[in-house]
Amino acid sequence: MALNNSQYNAIMREYDGKQSRNRREQRQRQERAYARLPRLKELDDLLSSLAVRQARRLLDGDTEAVKSLKEEYAAIRREKEGLLAQEGFAPDYLEMHYDCPLCKDTGFADGKKCRCFRQKELELLYHQSRIREKLKEENFDTCTDLCYSETERMEGTGLSVRQYMQGVIAGCRRFAAQFEEKGGNLVFYGSTGTGKTFLAGCIARELIERYLSVVYLSATDLFDMMARERFSRDEEGQEESSLRSILECDLLIIDDLGTELSNSFTNSQLFYCLNERLSGGKSTIITTNLSPGQLGREYSERIGSRLVENFRFISMPPGDIRIWKQRKQRKKNGGEK
Repeated sequence: MALNNSQYNAIMREYDGKQSRNRREQRQRQERAYARLPRLKELDDLLSSLAVRQARRLLDGDTEAVKSLKEEYAAIRREKEGLLAQEGFAPDYLEMHYDCPLCKDTGFADGKKCRCFRQKELELLYHQSRIREKLKEENFDTCTDLCYSETERMEGTGLSVRQYMQGVIAGCRRFAAQFEEKGGNLVFYGSTGTGKTFLAGCIARELIERYLSVVYLSATDLFDMMARERFSRDEEGQEESSLRSILECDLLIIDDLGTELSNSFTNSQLFYCLNERLSGGKSTIITTNLSPGQLGREYSERIGSRLVENFRFISMPPGDIRIWKQRKQRKKNGGEK
């Protein structure tokens, strides 16, 4: 399932719009700075004339032109930075600012689709835009007011549920911060309403903000898509690009594993997906209501071993965040001691 022409053109129009906006904002910054510091305009004009002058010298065979140009250019840059600092402007205030510095908002870097383009492509192909809207509300910033119980204990830890979850959230923050360096795979397991999907979404939000490619699918949607791809291959048996994107994206989140109709097909496809991603060094996060033991019984031994050997299992506390949230609100209102 590749982008059609309309989708591709829509993405490129978005990049064109970003470039136009960047140029407009740069001009506005220049006008503000020139109005306060007329000398900046003189220096920029000097840089332009300097380049032309030195180019003529090079054409005339002056071998010292390049060295001279570098020295003069560096001197002018130092004076500009000094003037900008004097007025409280950042050193790059007059430069072009990009949403994605990798491709400079063109969509392509090193002759290939930039990772920001790939993420836009994934959003269109897998209807991920609704996930991004949700993550505006649910992200690490909203973890500051934890709704987990301060009195109930997390079995086997000696900690309150709230203290335990503070540690879990801190670990998730580190996972996201170190993702490009370390990667990794996680399984969040526990009953409904304990925050599994929320934490997976928090990590997704951090990576998406850094233009890493993230695909977020329920287990049911994942297996439905894999079934469609398997039975719609062309005559040569080649897989469509949608499945390839699932296997190659930086992070795949499989939500609610265990709620799908389990059979030999889903087992084989789950093993294939996990094995391909592990072999390619790609990261996966799974959320499930099943315990590690239940996962081992529900799926094949091969899948169980892949999970145990390559994933970190994070147990979520029993209970429901919504109930704790209600209790906290009642305490705040003086209705519960």
